[in-house]
Amino acid sequence: MSQTQTIPQTITFDEFAAWYPENSTRRYELHHGVIVEMPLGTGRHSRVTGFIDSEINWEIKRLKLPCFIPGDCLLKPVRNEAGYQPDVVVLDEAALRQREPRWDRESIIAMGSSVRLAVDVVSTNWRDDYHLKFADYEEMGIPEYWIVDYLGLGGRKFIGTPKQPTLSVCQLVDGEYQISQFRGDDRVESLAFPELRLTAELIFQGGVPPTEPS
Repeated sequence: MSQTQTIPQTITFDEFAAWYPENSTRRYELHHGVIVEMPLGTGRHSRVTGFIDSEINWEIKRLKLPCFIPGDCLLKPVRNEAGYQPDVVVLDEAALRQREPRWDRESIIAMGSSVRLAVDVVSTNWRDDYHLKFADYEEMGIPEYWIVDYLGLGGRKFIGTPKQPTLSVCQLVDGEYQISQFRGDDRVESLAFPELRLTAELIFQGGVPPTEPS
């Protein structure tokens, strides 16, 4: 007698948004219609994320730019089986008022043009950043996406051989991402924040400059 295999039920983005626990201390995303609990980041992962957040926030304040970094934000790609929460996301104030009817009620962003910058700091599930999110953010039309691979975990076809810490800046050109990569003392070049003066290594270390050998 053959066994019957149970196919897991998938859900839509709207079902995921309705399910999402209010004031949850845990983060969830929707991948291929399946709810995924995002693992708690390591101390260094959290430091890198916090450093990027604080540096970009300072740049926004310094230049009095009409954008901000929200506490919570759920991105709705074109595909209805996905929903993402970048580690850092910068939103355009005017775009929210004009094009995002779900923002006030649900913190949901559906238009890529409402996002100035999305940042994901790579962990062991690096394929999600280099495959899933790269494709979905590109299709959404998010103009700039950073993949911060501070441990050099990504596949060789993404970061080369030998594998090393790499920051990939993906910028939308004619509907497709063009990728520039930065390592070590390279100054990271961003169209969203062209006056930002950060090296890749300083970001990888979470703002802690390397110590000089004694």
